[in-house]
Amino acid sequence: MRTLVLALLATVAAAMPQSSTRSVLHFGHLWDGSKLVDNAVVVVEDGRIVSVTDRQTSAPRDAVDLRRYTAIPGLIDLHTHVTYYWDRKPGTRPLGQPRRRPAVTVFLAQENARRTLETGVTTIRDLGASNETDYAMRDLVAMGAMTGPRMFVAGQGISAGRGAAPDPPAMAKAAEDRIKAGSDWVKVYASRGSFDSVDTTQTLTFDEMKAIVDAAHAQGRKAAIHSYGASGVKDAVRAGADSVEHGIDLDDETIAEMVRRGTVWVPTIDHNRYYVDAKDEFGFKPEAIGPLQDYIAKNLESTARAFKAGVRIGMGSDAVYSMFGQNTRELEWFVKAGMTPAQALATATTTAADLLGEKDRLGRLAPGFAADIVAIDGKPLENIKDVITGVRWVMKDGRVVVDRLGQPRPANER
Repeated sequence: MRTLVLALLATVAAAMPQSSTRSVLHFGHLWDGSKLVDNAVVVVEDGRIVSVTDRQTSAPRDAVDLRRYTAIPGLIDLHTHVTYYWDRKPGTRPLGQPRRRPAVTVFLAQENARRTLETGVTTIRDLGASNETDYAMRDLVAMGAMTGPRMFVAGQGISAGRGAAPDPPAMAKAAEDRIKAGSDWVKVYASRGSFDSVDTTQTLTFDEMKAIVDAAHAQGRKAAIHSYGASGVKDAVRAGADSVEHGIDLDDETIAEMVRRGTVWVPTIDHNRYYVDAKDEFGFKPEAIGPLQDYIAKNLESTARAFKAGVRIGMGSDAVYSMFGQNTRELEWFVKAGMTPAQALATATTTAADLLGEKDRLGRLAPGFAADIVAIDGKPLENIKDVITGVRWVMKDGRVVVDRLGQPRPANER
């Protein structure tokens, strides 16, 4: 059924008339991914950036006047679960909702996609969904049949059954199966830890992780490994993971190995802040909050040490349910960890694009790059909170997908 629906939508899209589109945008300031340009004019044609220039004279008459704003590249969230949808009905909780048909989930999850765009995130890496719902959303967005960030997806994550004996060949086959099904990435659950649990118990051996990573690489795909604890992170790095998700108590040896291999660490500090704030929505027990807060502190401490040592760090929200719309709050934690605002932005632009294999298309505002442009009300290179609260306009692939121009930020967000 999914194949039939997508085929019909593709036929409709192909039949629609195609026309050349051109936009001229005039910003007060523009951060292109490496430097700040004042009085910048961006020319966009057919979804790509043609030129970025600083104007010493007046802008062309046909330019859209965005001089009040600072432009930054469309941001990349490296860790989401966009199909985790909650309708917020009174008396319900995000966990334990009635099962929905996959097509219903895909339709409803458009709200999560919309909220994500409103944060200035135009690309996501979605790391875990059931029933191929993430594949369907990715394809629909790529076809233009659904509005949302472009998606790189992993399908169902790979994990070991409780009490199962280690079986590296079975794990390798599982990775191959995910790729054959349509996964862009292979997601691996190598430890416990999720929602209100910060259990760091490692659940996959080094040999199993390496078998998965090797199988993914042999098929031209990359692997992201979830590990809440130090031992799992160490083994994930040694196994050749392209990115490691979460993690605390990283020792100096692991950090040095990350630097040597170029491993990208996606610490997802803010997702546990979200669980603390949303404890009543989820119905978490009071005794769960202390361990969550302790994990946040350890996560931040390890991030600060890793950044200082030169580890490549990526922004990932681990957004689920009502966290969509808060995707970029991780950036504040990165500044607390010692980054400048520009370095924090790099975790969601140039570093993230490189990890996705898209460094020549995403993460910068330069000729030839996708026209993913975010207009910020404020000074994002001086105050990272302006990125979190100041998004007023978003273009993705040359099409405006968020337009809140002229809407001032509430006083409590300034």
